[in-house]
Amino acid sequence: MRDIQQILERWGAWAANNHEDVAWAPIAAGFKGLLPARVKSRPQCCDDDAMVICGCIARLNKNNQDLHDLLVDYYVMGMTFMALARKHDCSDGHIGKKLQKAEGVVEGMLMMLDVRLEMDRYVSREPEAKLVAGK
Repeated sequence: MRDIQQILERWGAWAANNHEDVAWAPIAAGFKGLLPARVKSRPQCCDDDAMVICGCIARLNKNNQDLHDLLVDYYVMGMTFMALARKHDCSDGHIGKKLQKAEGVVEGMLMMLDVRLEMDRYVSREPEAKLVAGK
């Protein structure tokens, strides 16, 4: 089972290092080079994995731009929950729920594509063991 947060963290690091401007030129015009070093120094995914995830992110942008922008702000730009809450004029708890929804949508898209990512071996998580009552 994949850990979608780790996948998106690696994709965000890849996108932050601007491998192809990831199709956000109108939004990022004038802001190139303003990403903090902590955002650029994270583990990245390979170009092939990034293209698969970019396809999912582009589809999300087409269907729900708010969730797309939230993922980009958090995973690419490195904004904190509090900064996102101020930007979206809501609580950080609400941001967490919206972010979880966006992550779930991307995870669902990856499941539907049924592709193996090169980073799968690094971002897999063990299924949680279920406790059995009385044992």
